[in-house]
Amino acid sequence: MNYSEEEIKIILNNYTKKKEYEKKRYLTIKDTSDFIEKNRSRAKAHYELHKETKKLKYQENKDIMNAKSSYYYYKKNNKLDIFIEKNKEKYEILKSINFIE
Repeated sequence: MNYSEEEIKIILNNYTKKKEYEKKRYLTIKDTSDFIEKNRSRAKAHYELHKETKKLKYQENKDIMNAKSSYYYYKKNNKLDIFIEKNKEKYEILKSINFIE
């Protein structure tokens, strides 16, 4: 696909016009009650459809997220040595995922 300079300018110009039109259209319809109702129903349907997968993902990553949270707390208070002493399991989890060296 070799385009000339003129064709590239035309393509870019059309793209920017389309993006501007879509943004203006969204800004005009986003506050209408019909749009809000449809958007909420779509979001609720998506939530109901993917509830179990989100729950499984959270359960799988719960230990990692908990370890990271503790790590950030001790790092903020400049007590990483205490974190390593008290939480050897969490420290090993973070090392295993290469979060810390």
